[in-house]
Amino acid sequence: MWQPVAPWIPGRTALAYGSGLLMLFGGLGLLVRATAAWSARILFPYLIVWLLLKLPALLVAPQMEAVWLGFGELAVLLAGGWVLFAKLAGLREGSPLSFATGEKGIRIAKILFAVSLIPIGLSHIVYVKQTADFVPAWLPYRIGWAYVTGAGQIACGLGVLFSIFPCVAARAEAGMISLFTLLVWGPAILDAPTTRTPWTAFFISWPSPLPHGE
Repeated sequence: MWQPVAPWIPGRTALAYGSGLLMLFGGLGLLVRATAAWSARILFPYLIVWLLLKLPALLVAPQMEAVWLGFGELAVLLAGGWVLFAKLAGLREGSPLSFATGEKGIRIAKILFAVSLIPIGLSHIVYVKQTADFVPAWLPYRIGWAYVTGAGQIACGLGVLFSIFPCVAARAEAGMISLFTLLVWGPAILDAPTTRTPWTAFFISWPSPLPHGE
């Protein structure tokens, strides 16, 4: 439901359970020093495949901003996985994947992260009413906040991408995402603690990656 698998793919339900278990155990593995490298090695290609499976939707409906939003959200998660892979993978010398590790790998992840923020920010503007509905009711000018956060995310993406005050841009994006998590999804969880969607959104937005801004 969250990122639908095409109906023609066999074993869709089994794949859903399998991908959930892979992320669950991969996340637990990252918490343990002895298994962190293997977890990063497994999660990185998994996130690549997850993103590539979104490409057909872009080809079918490239004019829909919602499709680009979904692609951007997955790409942001991949950027975080890439940073972990670059830092933790510990590949042997001469590995064909060496280009994706170390400082070079982190630079590539930073570019991916920056570019991904642009369609995410643009969605706030294209779907301004839907975005405003997420703004807490106690805040004035809810539509204004939708435009400001959309423009802010685009600006942060461009700042990181073109190294225009990149540290400021990265910290500003971190601040915005943290506020989204606490002001939008935190209260949603309190209102409906047994509903899946707020929890999923909370855990997607809370650890959103911020590759080095320097």
